[in-house]
Amino acid sequence: MSDTTTGHTDDPLIAELRAACEGEVTAGMPIAELTTLKVGGPARAHVEAMRDEDLAAVGRACREHGLPWLVVGRGSNLLVADAGWQGLAISLGRGFRGYEVDGDLVTAGAAEPLPSLAVKLANEGLSGFAWAAAVPGSLGGGVRMNAGAHGSEMADHLVSAELFRLSSGVRETWPVDHLGLRYRHSDLPSDAVVVAATLRLAPGDTDAVRDEISEIKQWRRDHQPINEPNCGSVFTNPEGDSAGRLVEAVGGKELTVGGARVSDLHANFIITTPGATAADVRALIRTLRQRVADEFGIDLRPEVQMVGDFDDAPPGAEG
Repeated sequence: MSDTTTGHTDDPLIAELRAACEGEVTAGMPIAELTTLKVGGPARAHVEAMRDEDLAAVGRACREHGLPWLVVGRGSNLLVADAGWQGLAISLGRGFRGYEVDGDLVTAGAAEPLPSLAVKLANEGLSGFAWAAAVPGSLGGGVRMNAGAHGSEMADHLVSAELFRLSSGVRETWPVDHLGLRYRHSDLPSDAVVVAATLRLAPGDTDAVRDEISEIKQWRRDHQPINEPNCGSVFTNPEGDSAGRLVEAVGGKELTVGGARVSDLHANFIITTPGATAADVRALIRTLRQRVADEFGIDLRPEVQMVGDFDDAPPGAEG
């Protein structure tokens, strides 16, 4: 591999993918450009999939070349090591956008951003999904992690999910009771890319739902660092408590590691500044976990997904 652009490369894998994919294929794409934390090293290649055939080509390439895959989505809860990802990174493009309404059922593409989908469904006169305006991810990512906010979560509305299986090249439809949804988790297979989902919502007053969304957005502006690079909530809330409260109680808001620091607005958010590294973020996460464990005997579990090789521990050690 000789470049980090969509131009010339001597990596035969890139030529193979470009011949098979309608979406853009980029060699050596810096993961930092794909995540909301703005840190992380390059992937061997990044594919913006526009159709099922693109995903099939990615799955085939991974199998034939023995490569791992990484579904990036909107990158809002992802921390990739500075060394990068030695496989293929996948994002869903505009071919996986759009939605259809049939009574109280909505079927939407997995690349739909949750905040804008919430607004679109409000304009359709549907209620119950305003909370999604507070989640800076995509519908697909929201299904996989059972995203939630303001007392609601994806499992409250999900009827089924359409999955593209990278290992077989087949699209499948799974009913919600097969997904194993629970707090910020699902039992989706690692090769399953969520490509669409069907939700059941309720009729509502458009103006009232728009007002609810406005209130949620204002709450975010007041309480979360939405204008600074961050990954959303760093830790899941332990049962009966708040991760932000625990982090603040151990002096977390005073902590900085390199270019990473805890937000002044909300202690369960880590923000990055120019020059920050993924190692800075990971080290700060480890420090916060240790402080809370020492003080309260609680092991905070990261909500942010950490992938790639970090120097100080094997992959997955923080999961």
